[in-house]
Amino acid sequence: QVQLVESGGGLVQAGGSLRLSCAASGRSFDYYVMAWLRQAPGKEREFVAGINWSFGATNYADSVKGRFTISKDNAKKIVFLQMHSLKVEDTAVYYCAAVRRGGTWASPDYWGQGTQVTISS
Repeated sequence: QVQLVESGGGLVQAGGSLRLSCAASGRSFDYYVMAWLRQAPGKEREFVAGINWSFGATNYADSVKGRFTISKDNAKKIVFLQMHSLKVEDTAVYYCAAVRRGGTWASPDYWGQGTQVTISS
């Protein structure tokens, strides 16, 4: 059974930092891109960052470039999202997702239950 379990969310002040973790299990992710998505209240779910499990190539939404960094520990099967210079508009539920190469983040093959990130002004 595939599981993606997020942790690390919380409440921080604007300008602060958080690191999210996603523990992945249940299958090999060699042919997958691991992504962080987020959904704020009343808004559509959006892509935040992605990393190719095998090759490590990364990409980011423009809104987080230079502030967020996605990384992974292949041995432990953990994907991280390091977030700096957090803004109130980063407030959302953050989801870890696995998308098979060639797929789209809008329809992930697997995703977790989400972790709440709240940024106060």
